[in-house]
Amino acid sequence: MIEGRTYSAVFFDLDGTLIDTERLGLAAGQAAMAMLGHDVEQSFLHQLIGKDRDSGAEILRAHLPDLDLEALDHHWEVESHRLHKAGIDLKPGVLTLLDELAARKMPRAIVTSSQSRSAQEKLAMTGLDRYFSTVVTVNCVTRAKPAPDAYLLAAQRLDVDPATCLVFEDSDTGAQAAHSAGMRVVQVPDLLPTAGLHAHHVADTLINGARAAGL
Repeated sequence: MIEGRTYSAVFFDLDGTLIDTERLGLAAGQAAMAMLGHDVEQSFLHQLIGKDRDSGAEILRAHLPDLDLEALDHHWEVESHRLHKAGIDLKPGVLTLLDELAARKMPRAIVTSSQSRSAQEKLAMTGLDRYFSTVVTVNCVTRAKPAPDAYLLAAQRLDVDPATCLVFEDSDTGAQAAHSAGMRVVQVPDLLPTAGLHAHHVADTLINGARAAGL
């Protein structure tokens, strides 16, 4: 640790932070839209990165008011599952960092905007489930990211002070949530660049971010 700074727990976003699923999600969304007769660029779907399902639906409804959201959700889920079964890559440095934290017996949690079933499936498929006994999903809270609720709930479940928690996020939405919870934030951008407005540290990899934060 950096002198004068210690942490009581470390929290991680999942998609785009620990696992390389944002690209797969966009590809699945583009395919699902095409099945419904909407030819969209993946750049259009970038607006959904870091958003929960309901927030994403509002964005889509604003641009495509006639879009059948229920059908889109079904096709998107089926296509995502197909792509995930082909393999989900871990982001660089994930196992190194998690092994270090496990060796130190540092409390850890996943805090994600994914639905519970999806999050648990992805954790199991990548083998990351062995590192996390605490998983907070969008189903656990009333207000999704960028509200701080999910991160505050994670701190409550681990019985730690939010001010002593370190968070790894890829999106501005997630970084804002963690920052609003009073936690220290490392942002490692995935598909979208960031100005780092809600981050204490912006890094190109998890390992570099961890070192900058004093892990």
